[in-house]
Amino acid sequence: MKKKEGILVVVILLLLVIGIGIFLFYNNSKSKNENNEIKNEYTPQEEVTEEQLQNTIISLYFINKETKEINPEARTIKVNSLIENPYKYLIEQLIEGPKNEKLEKGIPENTKLNNVELKGDILYIDFSKEFIENAKKGQKNEEKIIETIVKTVTELNEVNYIKILIDGKENEAFNDKEVTFENTFPRD
Repeated sequence: MKKKEGILVVVILLLLVIGIGIFLFYNNSKSKNENNEIKNEYTPQEEVTEEQLQNTIISLYFINKETKEINPEARTIKVNSLIENPYKYLIEQLIEGPKNEKLEKGIPENTKLNNVELKGDILYIDFSKEFIENAKKGQKNEEKIIETIVKTVTELNEVNYIKILIDGKENEAFNDKEVTFENTFPRD
């Protein structure tokens, strides 16, 4: 009798193991089919063109004509415009001015960019004398000019500060001496 009970226990355990094995096999194959179905159901809405891969979006900062606050203007540009000297490109775009009619440029009229150079995390920007001669007078106006430049170029991760030079000279200031260029300007 004990022999029959032992065989019965072994048979029950064997059936239990087989049942668990079938259950696990069934669930595993079912989840694989569900994963395949999900993968097969995805279709992109739009193919990415070669031209789209060559474009990027940059933010340039200008002065709002109504509120006098600094506002970003997003622009889609060709990536290779930034490859050689991204700092020069961004500042040249600031000098050109905004595309949006509600914004005005901060950099004074007829200003030319003499040179731009990154040293460590400081971007040295050398402007022509028109930068100080043609600037709108007053501390707030002058600070807005600086802020448009700082916010734009510090969008690049490697730039944390800017240093302004006028025709290669340090320690210059706007004509009314409200804002000087003795120190670097950080992004707030």
